[in-house]
Amino acid sequence: MSPFLTALIASGVILTIILATDLGTRKVTNMRLVRSIIAIAIVIALFVHTLPLGGSDPWLQLAGIGAGVVCGLIAAVLLPAHRGSDGDIYTKGGVAYAVVWSLMSASRVVFAYGSEHWFAQDVIVFSIENELSGQDVYSNAFVFMALAMVLTRTAVLLGKRRRLRGTPASTADNLVDA
Repeated sequence: MSPFLTALIASGVILTIILATDLGTRKVTNMRLVRSIIAIAIVIALFVHTLPLGGSDPWLQLAGIGAGVVCGLIAAVLLPAHRGSDGDIYTKGGVAYAVVWSLMSASRVVFAYGSEHWFAQDVIVFSIENELSGQDVYSNAFVFMALAMVLTRTAVLLGKRRRLRGTPASTADNLVDA
């Protein structure tokens, strides 16, 4: 499967699940957090068929993970959590949160499309000069980036939930932004 199709399907599935579970005021439940991780596991099973380790392949895949962690942290900052008067923990995902996820998903898809249609020769030259083995390493980097973004967001949500569970509920709901 081409990097474009991989990026399109993987990004679309992940974006849909994240926005469906995080937009608006949502209760933080174990199932909500696990659902995203299950989606990532399915995406990996469907789209990561090899793990190229020659030349600079590991570095590109690690760069994808690193970019995903940074983007996941940015997105998590835009998903404040609070303890409701009922004692449960809630998050509130708004437009800025949706924009970050949408931009990251779109950027993966546009780069993958461009690498096949607009600047394919440049990608080939870059791959040769940097000892990258081919399209599988790029596809993996995109999938690993999405994985890291989701896992980072999930880890931050777990941390917010843990901190808020240790604070008493109040009528002026407690907020945790980071």
